[in-house]
Amino acid sequence: MLIDSHCHLDAREFAADRDAVVEAARAKGIGGILVPGVAPENWAAVRDCCVRYPGCYPAYGIHPLYIGSLGDEALALLRQWLEREKAGPCPPRAVGEIGLDHSVAGFDAAKQEQFFVAQLKFAHEFDLPVLLHVRRAVDQVLKGLRRSGVRRGIAHAFNGSRQQADAFIDLGLKLGFGGAMTYPGSTRIRQLAAGLPLEAIVLETDAPDIPPVWLAGQRNSPRELLAIARVLAELRSLSLKEVIDATTGNAEAVLGTV
Repeated sequence: MLIDSHCHLDAREFAADRDAVVEAARAKGIGGILVPGVAPENWAAVRDCCVRYPGCYPAYGIHPLYIGSLGDEALALLRQWLEREKAGPCPPRAVGEIGLDHSVAGFDAAKQEQFFVAQLKFAHEFDLPVLLHVRRAVDQVLKGLRRSGVRRGIAHAFNGSRQQADAFIDLGLKLGFGGAMTYPGSTRIRQLAAGLPLEAIVLETDAPDIPPVWLAGQRNSPRELLAIARVLAELRSLSLKEVIDATTGNAEAVLGTV
């Protein structure tokens, strides 16, 4: 069984054929899918997806690119949502997708930091791992983690240096690898995937985004995780079974048994 540790199954790109997308993933051996929330507006859709499809599990958070005009009331709403949902039919498995993104013009570093720190506190309070979005802000995210006491989580779509990867690992986090790893030109990501400790790696699709090389420019899907696992096996000169067993165990160490 494989676990897709990051898939936006609630996205509108799947509206027309979501049932078929899930069935196709199951047919490829994907037995668990973590579905992250990105803003208050999509938390209910994330929950509904996870209730509808066994083997799908929710995470709730406010993505740094979605903070927009949100204020403290959105953070209060997230805490209330986590409190309520922990007793619901599909309890949250993580706080996320949260983090920092310094890649867009005019980003508000102070506000991103405020939301990130607050959500780290929620993860610590509810004893949940974090699902991290990190773009051009790796060192700042690491700083926040060190101060928070959070020691479980996944750095999604990791694209930092080996030194930064080791820093996340030292803090107890796993690193997510997916479609970007399948491109021959992604030299640094492929070197990391090949050389990092296998126990630090989890697999993801980020579907419908970050398609693998064979779907470049098209919609990504969780069914592609098996082929992505095959690429990781080739990069590490391991059997596919070894990669599946290891990455599934790694994901369950963070998220719990699926």
